[in-house]
Amino acid sequence: MRLGSGTFAACCVAIEVLGVAIFLRGFFPVPVRSSSRTEHRAEPPAPEPSTGASSNWTKLPPPLFSKVVVVLIDALRDDFVFGSKGVKFMPYTTYLVEKGASHSFVAEAKPPTVTMPRIKALMTGSLPGFGDVVRNLNSPALLEDNVIRQAKAAGKRIIFYGDETWVKLFPKHFVEYDGTTSFFVSDYTEVDDNVTRHLEKVLTREDWDVLILHYLGLDHIGHLSGPDSPLIGHKLREMDSVLMKIHMALLSKEREALLPGLLVLCGDHGMSESGSHGASSMEEVNTALVLISSAFERKPGDIRHPKHVQQTDLAATLAIGLGLPIPKNSVGRLLFPVVEGKPMREQLRFLHLNTVQLSKLLQENVPLYEKDPGFEQFKMSEKLHGNWIKLYLEENSSEVLLNLGTKVLRQYLNALQTLSLSLSRQVAQYDIYSMAVGTTLVLEVLALLLLSVPKALGPAAELDMPLSSPLFSLLFYLTLLVLSAVHVVVCTSTESACYFCSVSWLAAGGAMLLMSALLCALVSALPKTVVGVKHVGKSPAPSSSRWSELDLLILLGTTGHVLSLGASSFIEEEHQTWYFLVSTLCLALCQEVYRNHFLSSDGDPRGGLHTEPGPEGATPVGAKGCALLEDDRTRAAASAFKRLGGTDQRMVLASPWAVLCCCRLLRALNQTGVQGAHRPDLGHWLTSSDHKAALSVLAALSLLAVFLLVQRRCSPMSKVALALGLLGVYCYRAAIGNVMSPWQRGNSDISKGIVEARFVYVFVLGILFTGTKDLLRSQVSAAGVPARTVGLWEIHSGLVLLAALLLRPHNLPVLVSSLLVQTLMAKCVWKPLNHGVAEVTVMHYWFGQAFFYFQGNSNNIATVDVSAGFVGLEHYVEVPAAFLTTFATYVGPILWASHLVNYLSSESSRRKGLPEGQRWVSVCAVRPCSL
Repeated sequence: MRLGSGTFAACCVAIEVLGVAIFLRGFFPVPVRSSSRTEHRAEPPAPEPSTGASSNWTKLPPPLFSKVVVVLIDALRDDFVFGSKGVKFMPYTTYLVEKGASHSFVAEAKPPTVTMPRIKALMTGSLPGFGDVVRNLNSPALLEDNVIRQAKAAGKRIIFYGDETWVKLFPKHFVEYDGTTSFFVSDYTEVDDNVTRHLEKVLTREDWDVLILHYLGLDHIGHLSGPDSPLIGHKLREMDSVLMKIHMALLSKEREALLPGLLVLCGDHGMSESGSHGASSMEEVNTALVLISSAFERKPGDIRHPKHVQQTDLAATLAIGLGLPIPKNSVGRLLFPVVEGKPMREQLRFLHLNTVQLSKLLQENVPLYEKDPGFEQFKMSEKLHGNWIKLYLEENSSEVLLNLGTKVLRQYLNALQTLSLSLSRQVAQYDIYSMAVGTTLVLEVLALLLLSVPKALGPAAELDMPLSSPLFSLLFYLTLLVLSAVHVVVCTSTESACYFCSVSWLAAGGAMLLMSALLCALVSALPKTVVGVKHVGKSPAPSSSRWSELDLLILLGTTGHVLSLGASSFIEEEHQTWYFLVSTLCLALCQEVYRNHFLSSDGDPRGGLHTEPGPEGATPVGAKGCALLEDDRTRAAASAFKRLGGTDQRMVLASPWAVLCCCRLLRALNQTGVQGAHRPDLGHWLTSSDHKAALSVLAALSLLAVFLLVQRRCSPMSKVALALGLLGVYCYRAAIGNVMSPWQRGNSDISKGIVEARFVYVFVLGILFTGTKDLLRSQVSAAGVPARTVGLWEIHSGLVLLAALLLRPHNLPVLVSSLLVQTLMAKCVWKPLNHGVAEVTVMHYWFGQAFFYFQGNSNNIATVDVSAGFVGLEHYVEVPAAFLTTFATYVGPILWASHLVNYLSSESSRRKGLPEGQRWVSVCAVRPCSL
């Protein structure tokens, strides 16, 4: 069957997408969910277990607290409350933790540690998936069973002030609310004042049962200046005064109420050492959780150290405290210290409700749940609990009753722990079978594509694909039979849920048919490819290529990097791979440069180019001429090196070493990855308040160097705009207090820098507009080539100016080094050594990736500098903020891609200006020759 290249490519892409989708479905399994369809109807609670005489307690226990106030401080790391900063900046909270009626915990937040998934975990008790990272940008309504929905259904009046993410997750659930955007990280004062301004009135009112306050200022300060900023202390003092005000108001209300109130202090996630969050470092996952209530009796001298719990445990605790059903998807456990002061029967009742809910969730998500240790412990606990109820109903008090109750209590706590761990593991377990199916489809299509090259190249190409023969081959039916048998065995013996086993047999059979057909197509296409290679090998035509050491390094380095992505540790520390590759590349370029230097100095008569004159004296265009030029490429490069002047030769010899030293110095600027991110680096030293003068000098010199490196190919007007724009960058950093300025004294003049940033944006847009105008003019003007070259470079310079504005001041040397390396490589390596287009492109890619990590980025979303998206913005605007954040994150690869376009364009223009004979020499030297 003959297929056009377009049809063949479309089919391959469709199958690749299918394979990747199946793989990702196995790699990111859906979290455990209840299959109950009665989420919007009240279910009767589980009755109290009994043996013999029936119990009369079949309803939910009454609430433990009259009013509940949840104070969620965004990015409240555990050491901000329990560490030295808490002692220094939060004295009232520290007093409550150490001596007051409270229970303190270190709540572990599972990744992804971003706001919306963590709010879901707090209110539902479930573990959100990584897909919620994307939903965090525009949170949809939460449809899962949660504490807020249960409270509203029970008639509780809920008031909310703070992050508008709550309003989006729980629409029409609050009787009163005032939301503020959480994405405008430049604001860390008004965003909290907007919450606190409501407290005076709402704390004196009686028309509410639950009050939720979400403060954002601490998180915004972290994004702007990190956890060691002096602003952190001021914000913690502010939060401490807010807690004192709320606690005093609750205590005053308890005099008239029948039940005590509950004040919950918690954080949604922590804060990394760089001030961001999103990953799984200890600083990001450990958050403070403090429960404050007069119901928690405390004896004099009772010292309680914060216990480690899961963040999901708060949902079950709040539900029990408010007299509500525990959310169906909750994997959390009741925080037992909250109810340990209650009578034994009530304690057992609370624990029984929690274990029943977890056991139901286990039954709906684990096929062999009966063999789970937690389920076995639950059944044993329930049996012992029934015996205890029988004794309790027969006699009110006895030593036997107390001992049995204590034993049942321990049994329930162990069952809760085991059940919660079993359910939590379901989220972390990979669906190996689905991943294997997806990987097989992807690899089969990839192999078929490789075997089809170069036949599939070109729009008019057609391929003779063996698509009909598999239907009549024995291999096809044997493969289909084996795959079907494997599918039956896996789906009948697996102990965990498998997505590919849950699909219909028709869909699974179609996937097996597709895999079998692709395998047979590969087997049929392989002999033809081998025969074709043998015919080429017997051809008397000379070889058209010869692999150099640099070519082998590029091939092996790129292949090795792709293979390294198969291990999670290599992904976490990918920066080490790129640091190694660019360093090795510099050494290989050194070897090539010195080899050409010595070849050009030995006086070898064969040092010139070997060419065969054509009919008119020009270099031949045929395959033989190109082959000879390709075989003599080293001699040609040596001859070109010999024609350079003495100063130029020394520059060429020193350039690879200069690039190597530059890359090595940049590694000390920003520690990244997972293993070494906590280590001190030059960036932390520069950003500390004690070294502000050094940072200011470094920033000023870096901006001057940027101007000198970029302005050389700009038009006069663009040079002026670039100079004024870079001056505006420094003014912006001085305005927000990052660097010192001679026209500012003290911090009285510090602002948000909105005017200064917009001043720079004007020049960025002006330069980009000028470059675009030159590009358009090159299409219709006679002077097209020079105008195109200038236009492309001006667009590049506009991107450089935007990068200088968005990058942190201590990262400006990264921008300067990037421009310096580009200049050295273009002038002293690629042009003198006549590197091919493919080699130059791969080198640009390598350096772009390396500079991505030199900037301090990683594959960890916690290293994304969100504050860059709000430079010059007064309010949160989604599109500009997303664009600026993306550009600031990938500024290294973007600038190297822009430079690649400029370099290839200038080389193309230079070749067009050569005489006809030399043009063919240049073409064969710069790009690979084809037969």
